[in-house]
Amino acid sequence: MNFFTTIMGSGAAIPTLARHCSAQSVNINGFRMLLDCGEGTQNQLRAYHQKLQSFSLVCISHLHGDHLFGLPGLLSTMHLCGRTEPIDVVGPKGLKAILEPIFLFSNTILNYELRITELEGNDYRQVFEERRCKVFAFPLRHSVPTYGYVIEEIPRSANSAPRRYAYCCDTAYDETILPYIQNVNLLCMESTFANDFQAVADEKLHCTAAQAATLAQKANAKQLLLTHFSARYKELDTLMAEAQAIFPAAIAAHDGERYGI
Repeated sequence: MNFFTTIMGSGAAIPTLARHCSAQSVNINGFRMLLDCGEGTQNQLRAYHQKLQSFSLVCISHLHGDHLFGLPGLLSTMHLCGRTEPIDVVGPKGLKAILEPIFLFSNTILNYELRITELEGNDYRQVFEERRCKVFAFPLRHSVPTYGYVIEEIPRSANSAPRRYAYCCDTAYDETILPYIQNVNLLCMESTFANDFQAVADEKLHCTAAQAATLAQKANAKQLLLTHFSARYKELDTLMAEAQAIFPAAIAAHDGERYGI
């Protein structure tokens, strides 16, 4: 049974030629969803042979542009290409207030149902379920309301342990999330900076690669996938060395690459 994520964008706020803004295409035994949808995501989906109309769910972590600005364009393209199937979009409160005026003032009447679920509060809660997976949201600590997501497989056999994928982007170091990500098969954590930019990470409420590795270690994750790299890093050697010194099973996300869960 397939359960994997394909990276559409692994960069932080400013896209580069090598790394686009945050987005991931997740496949759970044929069910397709997006995690975040930064600027240029639909181009990345085409570049990496992801069918635009195949997605049934989009989960937005927060309302900063590098995680959101690709969504109106993607939803519009789905409409222009004849989509009729509903799509669910989950994200922080304010998502409707951003999307609805765009379609209103552009006189765009979508051919399909856009079902928006807005998140508030500090609870761990289920936000979506279908026959192959459940999706849970939990709060992260950032400069605006931000949520992480856990995608839990529903196994075909009752005797199988469900695989779990946790996506945490963006967030400061925060051990209160450990109960939500404990024992996950793959933990995707933002790792915007190296250790020498710890003060900047603290100020901007981001994590260093070493902090991401510390959370993975404390959560007993099986593997750590680092992402959301600052544009200042053309190479990731330093970030990887600092993470692997704490959590050897750390790997770096690269645009276009697929990672199994």
